[in-house]
Amino acid sequence: MSPDTIPVLDVRGLSLEFPVFGGAVRALNGVSLRVMPGEIVGIVGESGSGKSVTAMAALRLLPPGGYRVTAGSLHLGGDDVLAASEPVVRRWRGRRAAMIFQEPMTALNPTQRIGEQMVGVLRVHRRISRRDALTQAESLLRDMMIPDPAQVLRAYPFELSGGMRQRVMVAMAFSCDPDLLIADEPTTALDVTVQRQVLQLLRHHARERGTAILFITHDMAVVSQLCDRVYVMYAGTVVEQGPTGQVLREPRHPYTRGLLDGLPEGAPPGSALAAIPGQVPDMRHPPSGCPFFDRCAYADETCRQRPALLPLDVAAEASDAGQDRRRLACWHPLSPAQADAAGGSV
Repeated sequence: MSPDTIPVLDVRGLSLEFPVFGGAVRALNGVSLRVMPGEIVGIVGESGSGKSVTAMAALRLLPPGGYRVTAGSLHLGGDDVLAASEPVVRRWRGRRAAMIFQEPMTALNPTQRIGEQMVGVLRVHRRISRRDALTQAESLLRDMMIPDPAQVLRAYPFELSGGMRQRVMVAMAFSCDPDLLIADEPTTALDVTVQRQVLQLLRHHARERGTAILFITHDMAVVSQLCDRVYVMYAGTVVEQGPTGQVLREPRHPYTRGLLDGLPEGAPPGSALAAIPGQVPDMRHPPSGCPFFDRCAYADETCRQRPALLPLDVAAEASDAGQDRRRLACWHPLSPAQADAAGGSV
């Protein structure tokens, strides 16, 4: 099998729970997704939908002993992440897969200068001298369009703006040329102009280096700018997936349409933004049927049974590659006319 045909990340049927007093929070329920080499894939959904848990599980960053995997598998470039020893996984982090967190102020060490932190990362994964590591760190910051990288290397994190700190995090993530970069809401705390700059840097350097990206966000507009494919998650499950353009132009799941209807770009000036009624279900007691049942305008008694994630076009699913095409978990998919009503706002 060619290396280009092996997913850099392959999650299949992953179910995961957090033990709590008197039970467990079922955070993931049969999640399957894959990221191919050089691909930019998005995961989108409300807070509490399981996006970050999926990402943290991929690098085994969840607290040891604080969670249980009850089903499924997780492979990084063909290697079993769940079965690997902790020392092996530590070697993979940064070198094979790196992560950019939502808030760089908590991800960066406030007691160390930026240069010390970048040099530390480089020397852990590469056999280079401190001098060479500093030279490479300065070059990485310059690639991130930072005007005075030498000064930034001498600075502490609190001396930098939020946008500058996030550029440092992007530089550190790319520093060891990982096969996969997981970006967990990296632009949420940034203003629109800086957000656009960071997204452009991510896309440019990923394409230039051949790095695959798994981009986690609640923002459909960001997905439209960056991602080749998208997985829409709700209550720990994937409810819709497919090429980004198709999903955003023709959303077939009522939840996907609800996310698109809430974008400010689609609302008339001065009008209130649309919102999905209700709340995400309590995952200590997950519903037995469709998790979106209580919030869906199209739900009926059929929806009290859980829908499977099935292809929209069964004929196109003859090959294993069909897993990356349009799939939907819904008993009552929106018609093309209904879907089109939501698709023009992104």
